[in-house]
Amino acid sequence: MRVHGRIRRAVALAGAALLVTGVLAGCDAGAEPEASESSANRPAPSATATGEGSPGLPAALTSQRPDWKRCKAPEGGTDPGSGWRCATVDVPLDYAKPAGKTIGIALIRKEARDQGRRLGSMLFNFGGPGGSGVEILPRAASSYEKLNSRYDLVGFDPRGVVSSSGVRCRTDKEQDTTNRTVDMTPDTPAEEAAFVNDGAAFGAGCERRSGALLPHVGTSNAARDMDLIRQVLGDAKLSYFGISYGTELGATYAHLFPTSVGRTVLDAVVDPTADAVGHARNQATGFQRALENYLKDRGQDPKAGTQRIARLLQRIDGSPLPTDSGRGLNESLAITGIVTPLYSESSWPSLTAALDEAEKSRTGNGLLQLADAYNGRDQEGRYDTQSHSQRAISCADTKARPTVDEARALLPEFRKLSPVFGPFLAWDTAGWCAQWPVDGEHETPEASAPGAGPILVIGTTGDPATPYEGAQKMADELGEGVGIMVTNKGEGHGAYGESVCVTSTVDDYFLDGKVPADGKTCS
Repeated sequence: MRVHGRIRRAVALAGAALLVTGVLAGCDAGAEPEASESSANRPAPSATATGEGSPGLPAALTSQRPDWKRCKAPEGGTDPGSGWRCATVDVPLDYAKPAGKTIGIALIRKEARDQGRRLGSMLFNFGGPGGSGVEILPRAASSYEKLNSRYDLVGFDPRGVVSSSGVRCRTDKEQDTTNRTVDMTPDTPAEEAAFVNDGAAFGAGCERRSGALLPHVGTSNAARDMDLIRQVLGDAKLSYFGISYGTELGATYAHLFPTSVGRTVLDAVVDPTADAVGHARNQATGFQRALENYLKDRGQDPKAGTQRIARLLQRIDGSPLPTDSGRGLNESLAITGIVTPLYSESSWPSLTAALDEAEKSRTGNGLLQLADAYNGRDQEGRYDTQSHSQRAISCADTKARPTVDEARALLPEFRKLSPVFGPFLAWDTAGWCAQWPVDGEHETPEASAPGAGPILVIGTTGDPATPYEGAQKMADELGEGVGIMVTNKGEGHGAYGESVCVTSTVDDYFLDGKVPADGKTCS
């Protein structure tokens, strides 16, 4: 998962790497909320419980009551089952015009089992950006059974995502053409031109199809939506579980609404101090570290193994590998296929099988299958729209628009960081928001949250997509007494559900208000 580029799609990986999510010193997280009634009799939120979010918002929005109904199966997905209910909350398209046009934010909820001891709602964001919480949370819910005992589990599609005015930028056929013909590590002027033109064409497609929405899909507005959701659900404070990009969203919420922050966990943490190039640099480091850990686990020399894979990619760049589907595996798809299983240690055997096939049989079936999973492509050639929402949100956030010359200048440094992933990530800085039709909001997001309660910040030492060092920076940015650092010594993108120690720490915090010591280590 990368917050400003292509290697960041944790939510596409529906196995453990996606569904693990996890996540103040010696003090309580605050008074435990009083037990609430069943939602059927729960009162509408009062004006006194709306925090910083209420000024300027009309009562027609803040006094909404969600009309919870049986959920329909999402497009391309499955019915979540009888325990789930869905609703839509109206939010301003433009918060500068709060009484103006509105859009609907799709919600899904599973009520707490123990209504007599209910603590409130817990809102989730699983990353991306662009992941559909409405679709993901029911699949992930078994990981949160203990939390569901006393919390309503609530997922949502952020603005610009699927059922919340989802952004769409190109057709499936156009995406297939790009994946087949555009070299994401261009070697010639013609390949460079095609690379940049493809990025510009993507943005132009977004503008044609979703132009009115594009200026308003950034993370700050999604955080404002979360506060309105909090009010509509009747919670005095927001309980929140953010994973991957969801940690940036959670930190943005804490900055904008510090006194409305309830029990909050950030797992697989984005570095809030990194700009677009910094994120690419972090990921080159993180994925190379994960690759080396994988190679060590297989009894291989990390340096020699890295060079062998780099040579394989060079061969594929010159001559794509055939597959049973008739689609060729080019270098860009091969890199994506290698990235995918590095998100979770449990997926490493699939990487071994795919690399063995590519090196020994000179065919690319395994790597193509992994790349398709990451890219959201099914066997019929249909793509989901996460990559569309993902780019629209991140380009609305970041002001950075690196040029081809600037990306090319990064290549020596990035190749040194990672011969396998470095060139891809260096070039991506120029292609991701090329000629984007709207300006970005900031160079780096603001995460300081003075006045907020303790927030658990969980970093995993072997995390490939959001490297461990970013978690400490997030804890520091949140501020003293707010960011509570928890280190997980392990592999993979996310710790909750993977580490027994992390899982019990998070459960104790959410359910009993027990705040761990800042700097706690789980191994």
